[in-house]
Amino acid sequence: MMRSLYSGVSGLKTHQTKMDVIGNNIANVNTVAYKTQSITFSELMYQTTQGASGPNAVTGTGGTNAKQIGLGVKSGAISTSITSQGATQTTGNPFDLKITGNAFFVVSSGKDNYFTRDGSFYVDAAGNLAMSSNGYNVMGWQVNEETMSIKKDTVSALRIMSAENMTYPPEATTRAYVSGIIDKNDAQVATEDGKIMNLGFFDSLGYAYTAKLSMKSTDTEGQYSVELKDILDSNGQSVMSKYDDITLGSPIDVARTQTLALNAGYTFDGTNLNYVDTATGTTGTFPLNATLLTDDAGGLTSVQKLGKLANAYGFDTYADFARQIYTDSIAVPPTTTTMGELVTAGTIIQTAGVGPGIAADGTLTVTGERTTGGLVQYDTATGIIRSVNNSTANLNLSLDFGDDTLPAGPFNTITVDFSTSSNFNNNGTSTISATNGDLDGLGTGRKLGELSGVSIQNNGMIYASYDNGQTKLLGQIAVAEFANASGLSKEGDNLYAATMNSGEFDGIGTDITAGGGYLSTGVLEMSNVDLSAEFTEMITTQRGFQANSRIITVSDTLLEELVNLKR
Repeated sequence: MMRSLYSGVSGLKTHQTKMDVIGNNIANVNTVAYKTQSITFSELMYQTTQGASGPNAVTGTGGTNAKQIGLGVKSGAISTSITSQGATQTTGNPFDLKITGNAFFVVSSGKDNYFTRDGSFYVDAAGNLAMSSNGYNVMGWQVNEETMSIKKDTVSALRIMSAENMTYPPEATTRAYVSGIIDKNDAQVATEDGKIMNLGFFDSLGYAYTAKLSMKSTDTEGQYSVELKDILDSNGQSVMSKYDDITLGSPIDVARTQTLALNAGYTFDGTNLNYVDTATGTTGTFPLNATLLTDDAGGLTSVQKLGKLANAYGFDTYADFARQIYTDSIAVPPTTTTMGELVTAGTIIQTAGVGPGIAADGTLTVTGERTTGGLVQYDTATGIIRSVNNSTANLNLSLDFGDDTLPAGPFNTITVDFSTSSNFNNNGTSTISATNGDLDGLGTGRKLGELSGVSIQNNGMIYASYDNGQTKLLGQIAVAEFANASGLSKEGDNLYAATMNSGEFDGIGTDITAGGGYLSTGVLEMSNVDLSAEFTEMITTQRGFQANSRIITVSDTLLEELVNLKR
């Protein structure tokens, strides 16, 4: 009777332990990534009152089984359903992560590494990715700054909001391309300004500029000149005067016949250029058959003379006028020279019949201009580009900033590719345009980028996005996998610690996709507690407890009857 009494007591204890397990499961029904537990019982021990015997061949009697009386029950094992996936709970928080697979996040208290399935993270004041519940740092791999790839080494805290990650450095534009159709019937193409193409680009400090490129027809069929008209800053102000060594392409002679007429306010009497001074209203004159580069003590300086000469023929600056080409058709063979060279030589008009001449009405016929730029030749039969500056292999022009391409300067030389442009009939409308960067999007340049967002990929890689269109790899979340995940020790706060039976963590971890798993953002893993199963277990536990209590009650009654034998 005493044995049954103590068996009942052991039954009460084990069923109470099972009720504790069930209660803990139900309490954590809404705990993020909680893994349900279950308990199994095992027999406690047995008292053998008679051992087993074998058959006796001499007497012919058979063997007998052992006589054993059980002494109760004990808790056999408490196991965790750690590999059973919980349902998905949507939160919308980009730093909330759910693991699909059998891996664990690695987090650190600053001293020890722990493991968790709870992916409710946030970014703390130091910029570290951390657990929302206790502030433990999420561990992962850092980025190799030279290769900008993940360096899979000992895990460390992922600091994603550091000062260097808040901005993305600017970069000067180095590539550009011209695409679209140039139509010879486009009225703009035949004008002095030509078809204007705006090319936006950046210097190395991230400042934005616009290069105004002009494409104009020449006297050669299928040939067009490309010239740099101006460069404007972001405020629309010209910067050409600040960088007067800017060139596009190389010096070229553009075959474009034009007659330069005198502007209003200027007259030519066959020898002298007469004009009205707009500032004072007085008239002035200087001889065109004299040396213009010599200062005249009684009149204009050489610089003023050159300016007046340019203005007389409608040019804003003398440099523009000096590029005009005059062909001396009297000389045998004809000689080609620029207006600037004639002035430098000492005269514009020489003795009648010799050298360049200006007509009686003051007009001057030129055969083209010498400038920097390019001559783009299209095949007149197919409309496909054939050459740039007579080169069929190199279909590029270089926008060169001269000394400003030195490391201390803000600009880089920009290579402009014309290979995708064409010369077709497009109903008199040219669609040709210039775009920064090459056809693969490289060399576009960029402004300084401000951090605009952070995203986490399904492989754990963390990227920063910037408002200049760039992205930057910040690190990768590492995970841990164990040969026996059920052997992990629960430490509270949704944390687990490695034990001898789970297998050790090597300090490096693994890529979650290596085992077929992945991360989901904006969601969390819910508890895998099944309430219906828990309530069913609660019923059987209650009945088991009641039955064991009855064992104690009946055993006590029997003892009472035994005591009552003596009255």
